[in-house]
Amino acid sequence: MGALRKALLVGALLGAGAGVGSALFVLVSPGEQQKHAMLKEMPEQDPRRREEAALTKQLVLATLQDAAATQENVAWRKNWTVGGGRRSA
Repeated sequence: MGALRKALLVGALLGAGAGVGSALFVLVSPGEQQKHAMLKEMPEQDPRRREEAALTKQLVLATLQDAAATQENVAWRKNWTVGGGRRSA
């Protein structure tokens, strides 16, 4: 009888905790209008930032293609602005 009572008490406490957590989440989470306002203010929405990110991706892709086309270990380049180089320890 004591084990059943203890199990019911633990279940009730867990349920109450989940209920309180859910209620707090509903109270704290922003509404639809606030979500739209926050999305408009994000840096990714700025056209200049998007162009800069696209250029960066293009440069990274070009570097990876260059590295794939050569047998050189590009991780050991001393000077990244010049193709080739010697291994530095």
